[in-house]
Amino acid sequence: MVARIYRPAKTAMQSGKAKTQRWVLDYEPETARTVEPLMGYTSSSDMKQQIRLFFDSKDDAIAYARRNGIAHRVEEANERRVRTASYSDNFKFGRRAPWTH
Repeated sequence: MVARIYRPAKTAMQSGKAKTQRWVLDYEPETARTVEPLMGYTSSSDMKQQIRLFFDSKDDAIAYARRNGIAHRVEEANERRVRTASYSDNFKFGRRAPWTH
């Protein structure tokens, strides 16, 4: 079973960077989920999907995986572009696009 090491993206409900600085190790599913015919619940017999480990750095996560013989792949995080714009930039004279209603 292959483990995935990544840094999670911020959720749509976040405006800050909380919980995005830590690295996560979780396992990819071995088997597909099945739908229980009577009640319609989605279930899986793979218990490793419930394991999620958090690390302070990518190197710590990789070292843990190697130390425990876990096959892993690392997904690099896409850094967020920070656009520095202020409200007054909407009305400045040298705008690239005309300001209209």
